[in-house]
Amino acid sequence: MTATVVTRSPELDDALVDARRWADEDWVHAQFAWLRENDPVRPMSPDGFDPFFSVTRHADIKAIESDKQLFINDPRPILGSRLLDHITRHLAGRRHLVRSLVTMDDPDHSRYRALTQRWFMGSNLRKLDARITELATEYVDRLGDLGGECDFVKDVAMWYPLRVIMTILGVPDEDEPLMLKLTQEMFGSTDPDVRRSFGAESLMDVIADFEAYFRALSEDRRASPTDDVASLIANARIEGEPVPELETNGYYIIIATAGHDTTSSSTAGGLLAMIENPGELAKLRENPERHMGSAIDEIIRWVTPVRQFMRTATADCTVGGVDVAKDQACTLWYVSANRDETVFEDPFSFRVDRRSNHLAFGYGPHVCLGQHLARMEMAALYRELLARVDHIELNGEPAYKQSTFVGGLKSLPIRYRMK
Repeated sequence: MTATVVTRSPELDDALVDARRWADEDWVHAQFAWLRENDPVRPMSPDGFDPFFSVTRHADIKAIESDKQLFINDPRPILGSRLLDHITRHLAGRRHLVRSLVTMDDPDHSRYRALTQRWFMGSNLRKLDARITELATEYVDRLGDLGGECDFVKDVAMWYPLRVIMTILGVPDEDEPLMLKLTQEMFGSTDPDVRRSFGAESLMDVIADFEAYFRALSEDRRASPTDDVASLIANARIEGEPVPELETNGYYIIIATAGHDTTSSSTAGGLLAMIENPGELAKLRENPERHMGSAIDEIIRWVTPVRQFMRTATADCTVGGVDVAKDQACTLWYVSANRDETVFEDPFSFRVDRRSNHLAFGYGPHVCLGQHLARMEMAALYRELLARVDHIELNGEPAYKQSTFVGGLKSLPIRYRMK
């Protein structure tokens, strides 16, 4: 991490929720390093946001994630402005624009998670190994076709995990550009390069387009079920009753979006980390079987594509020695936890052989359902890339998304030489 200016109180509150600031990774990490040291459970009241506690240390975030009775997802699962909350409740007429596992608490969370959990566990994923390897080969072939120069994000990293998750979901190849566009507009609603418009209400239109697509997909899978996840969701029942349309669509949306966008960000960010740390790239290249597992977890720690989720206290309690009253919300900054100096030795060094206990997938009952699939995909692509590309370097300036929620690279120009 290079030296950068730390914004201190009260300006820090407004700066930290400003999506434009998040395009500067050094700035972001400097703010969180200061917060971990000086104000790790900080009450914040940025302009346009309801107050919340900003939780930045690994131990405090892990403790909150572990207690699903004391800290719940509803009503603020993600950090958002009052304007977005107003639009959701009064224009869309909903408590949440998307009702998915992210917004649910028990008993609904456990019931809905169980519907697809077997699809994302080891025994089922092993059945997908050959297909994932085939796709990894296909996308490294694409590097060869591009002639030694490309934008790794836009030409490879966006498309490979998208194809994997759409294969599992049952979305045809020709619909992938639409799924990618809608995902970028949803997660990138604060980034001028991908958002649909400058109006906050445009996010409702994005969700409406998603729902129209998945409504038609549900109708098709109910009429002609197959062995894909879409058929499972379309025909699912909770306690003997069909799943309501809002929750059905929410299930599709969370799998279709989080199932590829976060893996794309980690894949691209991992390549940049290895380019910037050639000794670590050489270490992985020399012994991929020994280091691949730890390298993947280090990459995911390093990138931490999901920057934050929120939890709300159900009773008066303390977090890191700070009193948190019932109904007060906490923002869990995973991107900070994964650079916590008390947990990670030399946390701003990228090490492919680091044994990591990062929180990039969350922790406890809400831990990411697709974590094993993400690791599988990344390992398959890196194995193929390292075997067939013998030199790789930057060919321009990387650019990061302007987003406080799901972040990472949006451009990675590279020059490379195939073997």
